[in-house]
Amino acid sequence: MATSRIGLAPWFHNKVIDPLLQILRRGAEPKQLAFSTALGITMGVFPICGVTVFLCGMAIALLGSRCHAPSVMLANFIATPIELSLVVPFLRFGEILSGGPQFPLTADALKKVLTGQASWEVLLSVAHALLGWLVAAPFILATLYVILLPCFKLLVHKFSSIPSSPNKQPNSPSNVRLKPRPHLDTN
Repeated sequence: MATSRIGLAPWFHNKVIDPLLQILRRGAEPKQLAFSTALGITMGVFPICGVTVFLCGMAIALLGSRCHAPSVMLANFIATPIELSLVVPFLRFGEILSGGPQFPLTADALKKVLTGQASWEVLLSVAHALLGWLVAAPFILATLYVILLPCFKLLVHKFSSIPSSPNKQPNSPSNVRLKPRPHLDTN
């Protein structure tokens, strides 16, 4: 048990903390980081496993400079365990919204899914999970943005090495002082 904790800490530091610090040090705006992170998590909890990276890529392509691509992808990566835990709640929420039958989550139902006997029921349950996510996604995005904005304001202020104000460029003429060149004596 102790070795799993030892191995997990460096992994978490390398895969989550270090990339986050790199993002913060590059001077992105807190609003953009909060939106991008909220978008990455919202897309990352999409109830069909394996397609979230493509969804995030499409969102990045559509939004362009309005989102911060590394933040979207890091948040998507972080959301993977959350995605797995929300598949059933999205399924049940979609079933409630549609008034459809409840998909049985039993060993017998799993056996039918694995043997291909429950194909219509599986497709219907996927449609219900998608419906649940589609209705919940705007609320997830808005809630995460409201929570993350003050966090990123604090983190950017603490870790950013580049001024966040667009009026003051990091290498503006007022910040650059020229050193006099030493004169070479040709005699």
